[in-house]
Amino acid sequence: MPSPFHLAFHVRDLDEARAFYGATLGCTEGRSTESWVDFDFFGHQLSLHIGAPFATENTGKVGDHMVPMPHFGVVLPLPEFEALAARLSATTTDFVIPPTVRFEGEPGEQWTMFFRDPSGNPIEVKGFADMEGVFAA
Repeated sequence: MPSPFHLAFHVRDLDEARAFYGATLGCTEGRSTESWVDFDFFGHQLSLHIGAPFATENTGKVGDHMVPMPHFGVVLPLPEFEALAARLSATTTDFVIPPTVRFEGEPGEQWTMFFRDPSGNPIEVKGFADMEGVFAA
């Protein structure tokens, strides 16, 4: 990975966010104060701050699905995607789009899943059998 990204956004409750990003997603907690907490989100830095989460709408058309916009996420090698999908499926995660393959047999074939954190922030996780296909056209 050339450079990790940093993304800061609002959550309603830090304890709820800690439980979700830490225990459910398996992210390591970093620095924090009374009003924010950082997480190592699969090698990237998320800074979760107390506040009103951003508004989203299902306006992004991808294949047969309308997906929440805006959203953020991560691209993982397929075995890591499968492990995370199994962990989320074993919890009470309410999937917007359950783990599924799209663009099957085409360049950029990928697995995807959409879900929301407890504050409603939409997250997409993609899985690639061949990470060289991430930018395939």
